[in-house]
Order: sequence, then structure tokens, then C-alpha cells
Amino acid sequence: MKSMLRLSLAAAIGLCTALPVQAADHKLIISSWAPPSHGLNAIMWPRLIKMIEDATDGRVTAELKLGIAPPPAQMDLVMDGAADLSVIFHGYQAGRFTGTKLIELPGYEGNAEAASVAYWRTHEKYLAALNEHRGVKLIALHTHGPAQLHSREPVKSLESISGLKVRIPGGVGGDVGKALGATGIQVPAPKVYETLASRAADGVVMPFESRKGFKLTEVAQNVFELPGGLYRGSFAFIMNEESFEGLPEDLQTRLKDRVFGEPASRMAGAVWDEIDRAGREATVSTADNSINPASPGDIQAFKKIQADVIARVLAELKEKGVKADAAYAMVKAELTTN
Repeated sequence: MKSMLRLSLAAAIGLCTALPVQAADHKLIISSWAPPSHGLNAIMWPRLIKMIEDATDGRVTAELKLGIAPPPAQMDLVMDGAADLSVIFHGYQAGRFTGTKLIELPGYEGNAEAASVAYWRTHEKYLAALNEHRGVKLIALHTHGPAQLHSREPVKSLESISGLKVRIPGGVGGDVGKALGATGIQVPAPKVYETLASRAADGVVMPFESRKGFKLTEVAQNVFELPGGLYRGSFAFIMNEESFEGLPEDLQTRLKDRVFGEPASRMAGAVWDEIDRAGREATVSTADNSINPASPGDIQAFKKIQADVIARVLAELKEKGVKADAAYAMVKAELTTN
């Protein structure tokens, strides 16, 4: 009898393993612009795909494709339906976004996860009415950690930044660079390595993850670190509207309730904290790399620059009809509770 049971069990197991795994009903195409090994592609997108699969019981999945278009083209790429999903960096879209500058401001405390949750909540209350992501479905907002100056030659004071050729993104990062007297060079993140290697720039302003994600340990051996950073970058996960509306209503509801919005924003921010730590570790463990902390005098000097930048951005937001002071206060308050 026991022998027959073992045979029956073995047959059942064999049958189960022979059955094909059921394919998803819907496959979304993701366009991504970072290098394959970058945390965006190696960690963040896979985690979002898992969140989507878990929420839909595997009925919706996604496939990551690299190099379809450069970073500044991702918004239009998704609007046109050439990809279903992508992530955009708002600073690459000159003149297209204003509300997103709120999270880019220098001086915020807290990590990227807390900042991303604060960003989403504040966006829902104060910024969504601007409708700046019209043409696509906004599914998450997040920020990277504090951006620091990475350079070939050591930079050990704030005033020595003046006159340097520095790769700085648009948005608030550009405002800060201008205030510091740097000559701004705008190139997308995937081009920073060759820009530094060719000596077309003296340095770049990026978060610590770039030390590993874009191999800055090889071409920008020095970091000038300011508490809170020079700015924070603003990102959005976006989806083609027709792709979303083409999903069955029950799957749309699951994605909206379990993935899109705060859950995906929190996940993305948490991943950025993870890859920022990896970038710092790569710097510390590389023999010819160094981290030069800003002096107390430089920290005080930057506070005036910071105050001027904040005032200008809040004025821009007020012109757009945003209750800017309340929105700014909400971000800071949320950062203390998350």
C-alpha cells in the first residue's frame, strides 16, 4: 500500500513539473535609459515588476528594454506608445515642470524613502492640480539622496567651485550651480563617465549611487560632501494611458490600490537609499578615492544660497497657483514622521 502511495505521489509530482507555467495575460514594455548594472535596472524595475505581478496574481508582467531612447525622450516615448512604462528625470525636461522643483530644494533632512513618500503625499494634496504629467499616467514619484560634487581634483571649499566646469542637471540643481559660480554643462547621466574621462568637465553633481552606478570612482576620485546635499533629483514612473486603460477593470483597480502611488514611491526611494549606500561603500573601499566634508563655515555660507533658491522656487510655484508655503511645510513635516 505504501509503495503504491509513493508511486502515485511521484506520478503527481512528475505531472505537476511537466505542466507549463501559465504565461501572463498582459506584458508591458519598460523603456529604461540607465546602464544595465545600475540600480534602476538591476533592482528598482525588477521590484516594481514583482509588485505588479503579485498584485495581479501574475496576470500582468513587464519586460525591461534598454537603449530605446535617451533620457530626455522618455516622456514623449511613453506618450506615443513606443513603450508602456518608463522613468523620467524632471530636470531633463526644461520648462516642462515646475511643481516637481519642490522636492529638489536643498536643505531637506531624511533619506530618499522618507522624501519619496513625502513627495507623493504632498503632490496629491498640492501639486496634482497643475496636471504637469498630462498625456501619461503618473504611477509614482521619487527622489534620490542628497547630490554632492564629484571631481577629478579635490574640492575642499565652497568658494573653489566657482569657475569649475560642472555637469549639473536642470531644475533646482542648475539654480544651485549658477549660484555657486560654476559653469554648467548639461549632459544626461549615462554620458557623465565619458564627459569626465575626456576632461570636458571638471566635475559632476550627482548622488552617491553614481560612484558605483556610473563608475565615478574611476574618473571623479574626489567627493565634496555637504550635509543635505546641493539638491535632490525628482523622478516619476509613468505609463502610457491607453496601455493602462486596455487592462481589465479588475486589474486596473488592483494596480491602483496595491502598487501605484505611495507603495511604488516608497519602494523606489528605499532602493535609492540602498544604492546610495553601495556608492559610498565603493568610494571608501577604492584606494585613490576620498570624501572631503564641507567645513562649518561652508555649511553656513551655503545656507544663504539655499534660502535664496528656496525663495525663488516657492515664488515660481505661487505664480502657478500652488499654495507653496503650505506645500513646502508639508514636505518638511512628512519627513519628520516617515
